[in-house]
Amino acid sequence: MMIERLAHTNEIIIAAHRGWKSAYPENTLLAFRKALERGADMLELDLRLTRDQELVVIHDQTVDRTTDGTGNVGDYALTELKRLDAGGWFGPEFQGLEVPTFREFCDLLTAYPEVLLNVEIKPAANAIEAADLAIAMLRDDGYLERCVFTCFDANVLTHIHDTYYLPTQGFPGQLMSNYVAGPEGTMSKMWAVGISMKLLTPELVQNYRKQGILPWSYCPDEEEQVRYALECGTTTMTVNDLLPAMKVREEEERKI
Repeated sequence: MMIERLAHTNEIIIAAHRGWKSAYPENTLLAFRKALERGADMLELDLRLTRDQELVVIHDQTVDRTTDGTGNVGDYALTELKRLDAGGWFGPEFQGLEVPTFREFCDLLTAYPEVLLNVEIKPAANAIEAADLAIAMLRDDGYLERCVFTCFDANVLTHIHDTYYLPTQGFPGQLMSNYVAGPEGTMSKMWAVGISMKLLTPELVQNYRKQGILPWSYCPDEEEQVRYALECGTTTMTVNDLLPAMKVREEEERKI
């Protein structure tokens, strides 16, 4: 699997959180395309299902924050969701951008065969169904080997791990729902763990490494934070702003 490169390298891997979130409206095709053009190694995205069972790329349970609409994503049919403006909230120059379908997102990747994907299934009553549909689409497109699957619901991670034997990323137990403690619990289903900058310490990183879980950090958006994340031992980092991490990476590469 292409994703295995993350387990066997000291290379700094930069994942664009919902695309280039600091500069463009999050989870839009524009934000993802700009992150790819700038050289992101991985794209992190969020998936939910519409009322008519279409996978769409949006973070929140509701459309209120990132569109000009109101209400739950799951109450919209795809055609209704597509009428919403998903860019104007960020700035008038982005007005008219749409909530992308997962199909549209996957089509964008055809020109970027090396980019990795962190596919987050958002917790919901139909989250396992969303995971199944996403995995089927990614398999059909030949993209599964570059994917890791993320969810804050331990039941969804367990389903993906036990059913498909695919790499999963979880979180420290206090942040997850349905988390099962102990060596045979949720941690045994996690290939990687996302650690927020608020929780990140060298000790926590080493604790996960000892258990065979890859520690990743999110979201170091300042140069000082990026350096701290590296000092703690996390070389894969999910960021809102690509530029500080890329600057530090370039500095580190010049030292070699």
